[in-house]
Amino acid sequence: MTICATEDATARPAEDAAAPGGPQRAALTVAADGSYAARLARHDDAAGSWFPERWTLSGPEPYAVPLQGTQPEEPDSTLLPLADGRVLILRRVADRFAVSLLYPAGPGTGEVLLGAVPAPELTLLPPVPGGKAACALAPEAHATTLWLLHGGADGPERIARIPGRCTGGVWLDRGGRLLALDRERDGRTKTVVADLERGGETGLLLQITEESNDRLLLADPDSGLLLVRSDAPGHDRLGWGVLGSSRPVRFPECLRPAEGTLTPFAMQPGQMLAPESCAVAFRRDAPNGTWLGVWRPAERQLRQFPAPEGWLAGAGLWTAGGELLLPYATGAEPCGVARAAVPALPVQAAPPVRATPPGEAARPVAAPRPAEPVEAVEAPFPAEPPQPVEPMDPPVLPMWGPVSGADAGGGGGIVLDAGDTDNRSTASAQPQAALAEPRHLPAHPRLCRPVPLQQAPLAAR
Repeated sequence: MTICATEDATARPAEDAAAPGGPQRAALTVAADGSYAARLARHDDAAGSWFPERWTLSGPEPYAVPLQGTQPEEPDSTLLPLADGRVLILRRVADRFAVSLLYPAGPGTGEVLLGAVPAPELTLLPPVPGGKAACALAPEAHATTLWLLHGGADGPERIARIPGRCTGGVWLDRGGRLLALDRERDGRTKTVVADLERGGETGLLLQITEESNDRLLLADPDSGLLLVRSDAPGHDRLGWGVLGSSRPVRFPECLRPAEGTLTPFAMQPGQMLAPESCAVAFRRDAPNGTWLGVWRPAERQLRQFPAPEGWLAGAGLWTAGGELLLPYATGAEPCGVARAAVPALPVQAAPPVRATPPGEAARPVAAPRPAEPVEAVEAPFPAEPPQPVEPMDPPVLPMWGPVSGADAGGGGGIVLDAGDTDNRSTASAQPQAALAEPRHLPAHPRLCRPVPLQQAPLAAR
């Protein structure tokens, strides 16, 4: 499952985004397997001090356990829940960061100090697939150090040092081997992929044009769907592509709202090689409040729902069964999860139309077969009425393996999906790089990569 939680101004003090156009500091972070979550909560004292709080999501009912220490936490401390129920906490101490594990211990809180990382800046990466490790980025002016904070042999250890200032962080596989990072060099931002089993060896993953700033926001390893942000169309827009596909990145109009902003935070898992059917959940901040948005490439529209009361905006996850879980906290219910099943809309192609030669009587065109009815599913919020959608191109399936040199000479361009008339959403970008195989190293599984947009053939359009 893909999980991301953005800052909620009602739950945490205002903080800067991790990167331009990227996700903000998490108000609630969910473990890689969805079993636990963690956040900083406020005390009821006059000072409104902070303490860690662990949520259990895997039981029949969610519940929260405070992990209070001997003193309040600083508001800039960050948390990462692990699949075993422990919570990693990152605290700034002078010119370094202390790394500890917290866990419930009877009426109190147990703590294990893992070590310290000497760095002026250290940012936790999203949960590592598997939930047994934790990584962080220490960006500097001209290079970035990738740290393994937990899961190694003995305390925090350096994994790699990558040229350029890196931010973001998206896992591209279920094994925690391939990590996509947004790297800034020479005034431009491109997404690169780091192979952690090969010492952090990097290659270009996402470049739409040489002059554009291209960032990867979310990726789903099952379907291969990528959600990107790029200014290649002339200004920042959200777009989508498929990992390993030769098709160019598309920028739907429905992901370009007239007002407010869109922030993706979760992708539906289990859609094996079916990127058009993979649902993406968005947080929409508009003048009239915060909304939940759900979009699939095949539907070509953004469906919007009222957000549950107390939603920790931008926090949530999809289950393997297609259910969307949204954590919330209110005065009456400090730990709750709203559950909703969002069925796919039927996508119906238009009947074929042919020209009638002169002198030939026009033949009636058979009416299209009606779409199969969709069973209604109860949800804690009403959906907007579906709007007409246009037929889409045949499914785009990923192509596995590195791109050969024969693919590098095709023409390319930027595809703006003008067929999306529902103008209620925000913007992004996509893809590539082939890593050389050193002769002295054993062969490793082929990597799944997209093709840079300027090399993507447009004959299908």
